[in-house]
Amino acid sequence: MEQARARDAAARPHASARVPAQGGPRVPEEVRGEHTHSEPPAPAPRLVRRHSVREQILQALRTALVDGDLVPGEVYSAPVLGERFGVSATPVREAMQQLATEGAVEVVPNRGFRVLARTPRELAELAEVRALIEVPVMLRLARTVPAERWTALRPLAEATAVAAATGDRAGYAESDRAFHHAVLALAGNQQLLAVADDLHRRSQWPLTAAPVTRRADLVADAAEHTALLEALIAQDLTVVQSLVREHFTGSDI
Repeated sequence: MEQARARDAAARPHASARVPAQGGPRVPEEVRGEHTHSEPPAPAPRLVRRHSVREQILQALRTALVDGDLVPGEVYSAPVLGERFGVSATPVREAMQQLATEGAVEVVPNRGFRVLARTPRELAELAEVRALIEVPVMLRLARTVPAERWTALRPLAEATAVAAATGDRAGYAESDRAFHHAVLALAGNQQLLAVADDLHRRSQWPLTAAPVTRRADLVADAAEHTALLEALIAQDLTVVQSLVREHFTGSDI
C-alpha cells in the first residue's frame, strides 16, 4: 500500500506547478509578452533626463535675461549657447522657444534668437493689466482670508527682502513671483494663476537699469510686500488697493 501511495504522489504534479500563484493556467513569459525581473527598464529615463536638461537651461537663460547677461537686441544661436552651458543645441533651442512664447526673445530665421527689449509703454501696459487683475482679487481675499493664512506668507516676503538687500536681481525676480503666486493661489483659481504668472514674467524681461539704482528699487519694492501683508491682515482695503497699484506702477519687476 505504501508503494502505491508513493507511485500516486510521483504521478501528481507538484502543488506549486499545479496551482499558479495568481490562478489560472501557467503561461510562459514569452507568450504573455511581459517583462521579467531580469530585463532592463524601458528607455523612458532618457526622455526624463532630456526634459530635466531643458528645464535647467530654461532657468539659466531666465537668470541671464534678468541679470542682463543676454543683451537686448543681440542675436544668440542655440549652438553657441549650448557650448556656454556645456550641452547640445537641442535643449537650448527648446528653452529659447519657450522664452519666445513668453515674449522674452524672437526667432531670427537661420541665425537664432534676438533678445527683446521692453519699451516704457509696454511696461506701463503690463503693469496696468496686472493691476486690473490682482487688485480686485486681493480686495476680495482681504475680506475673506483669515489673518493666520496671511501670516504664513511672511517667509516669502522676507525672501524678497533678502534678495533685494544683496542686489540679487535674478533671486529677487524668483522670490517676487513666488510671493505674488502664493497670494493669488488663495483665490483657488488655476486659470488666474496661469495668466498672472505669464504677465509677471513678461514684465521682467529684461532688467537693464544700473545695479546701484536697481538695488535701491528692489529694497523699496520688497518693503511693499511686508506692508501689503500687514494691510491684508488688518483687512484695510484702502491701503491694500493703494499698495498694490503703487507696487505695479512704481516698479518694472
